[in-house]
Amino acid sequence: MAPISFSTGTPAQKLDESSFTQMDPDHDLESIGKHCQFEFCNQLDFLPFRCESCKGTFCLDHRTETTHKCTHAGEWAAARRKNSIGATGIQSTSMISSLPPVKPTIYNSSQCSHPSCKTLIHTLQNTGVHCNECNRQYCLKHRLREDHDCAKLTPIGARPARQGPSQAEKARLAFSRLRTWGKDKSANVAANLAPKPKPNSAAARMARLTDLKKKAKGDPSLNLQKRFYLHVEASADTTTAKYPTGDFYFDSSWSVGKVLDDAARRLQVQNVNNRGGGEAERLRVFHVEGGKLLEFSEKLGASGGLAQGDTIVLLRGVGPPPELIEQR
Repeated sequence: MAPISFSTGTPAQKLDESSFTQMDPDHDLESIGKHCQFEFCNQLDFLPFRCESCKGTFCLDHRTETTHKCTHAGEWAAARRKNSIGATGIQSTSMISSLPPVKPTIYNSSQCSHPSCKTLIHTLQNTGVHCNECNRQYCLKHRLREDHDCAKLTPIGARPARQGPSQAEKARLAFSRLRTWGKDKSANVAANLAPKPKPNSAAARMARLTDLKKKAKGDPSLNLQKRFYLHVEASADTTTAKYPTGDFYFDSSWSVGKVLDDAARRLQVQNVNNRGGGEAERLRVFHVEGGKLLEFSEKLGASGGLAQGDTIVLLRGVGPPPELIEQR
């Protein structure tokens, strides 16, 4: 980055061969500490420069017409040429051109942006090259991206890239993950060491009933003490069933026939029991744990075979319970 210039003696005067003027700290107090007006820079400069063509204020790096892409480039030269000719026309252009060229300095030229290079660019001897990636000016020696480490530079005027997490944040994140992993590990170890209830034990049945109560659906207005929880399945023969299985709770005072009607409605199984017809289309309720067909008149709460958490299956065309078949 080019150094910031300060006036340490008499104020710097406008040079005839330059398109800018350094601010006078004794007379241009309002200009001290202004931001560079170049759209990609906006750098705060304590002693900025004023462009004599567009009258803008710029920092040391963008004080020339070329570096700040002046919209009125060349107007200062035209005005100087007009003033040099004068009203009488005595002076000629040959006299103006005979003036000795001004020696390029840091005040009237730009410096290569490479930190180790002091070459003055945009002069008659050394041209400058603008890098579109980092938005900086370089001499011919450092014009290539590889020569000035362009990939490591933040473009001038661009927002700084979001920095990655600091070492402290990484440490906190790692510790948090370790603590979570430790809790999960402890829970897994405790689960492995805890005695697992047998499938048919009272503890296992209670665990299944608790899980069933969490998932069961039914009439939400039904009192908790009157809810009878069952796991209901539809047989493969009931091909019209939309949902083959479900967990429900019913009123404990209901009969098996009413439970069948409600379960068939919830599983969307076609129920034609009330239309009459033969046993081929009639639905029956099979109690899995009891291993038998239930009668339609049986009550849930009064039935000795059904228990909370048991499984019933809706079957079609199996006929009545064996004890209802007439003996001949």
